[in-house]
Amino acid sequence: MTLTMTMTEKMSKELSEEIAEPEMDYGFRFKEWDIYTDSRKFRGFVNGLLNGFPKEEQYRLVDQAKRALNSIVLNLAEGSNRNSDKDTRVYVNRAHTSLDEVVSCMDCALDDRYIDGKEHQQVLDKASSLAKRFRKFAAYLLRSHNQKSSSSS
Repeated sequence: MTLTMTMTEKMSKELSEEIAEPEMDYGFRFKEWDIYTDSRKFRGFVNGLLNGFPKEEQYRLVDQAKRALNSIVLNLAEGSNRNSDKDTRVYVNRAHTSLDEVVSCMDCALDDRYIDGKEHQQVLDKASSLAKRFRKFAAYLLRSHNQKSSSSS
């Protein structure tokens, strides 16, 4: 058995040396974006509020809001390495619409008295700041795409 283990370990080591990749940046450019970092912070803030919701809302409003929160950061990540600024813009717009959904969920939470007016205003202030930045980022990507398109013509 020791001989078998030794042979297996040797083969495994040789194989891993053959396929070893040099250290490199794998292109997670979304991690460099302030809007991604701030979206994660917003996600954390709203998740903190959702943790205080009644148990009966766990698979209703809480689940819906958490999926929308995740969608914000996931769409930014997914769109970051698209082949064109136009393609990236689609995902930035999806992240923005997920932000809209979170705001709507928090409106429902206010109506159902799961959060108070102060908490709701904090969500709106943070969401409004992100929404403005999503619009500016999408506009930048559109301009960039248009400039590239006109210069290649």
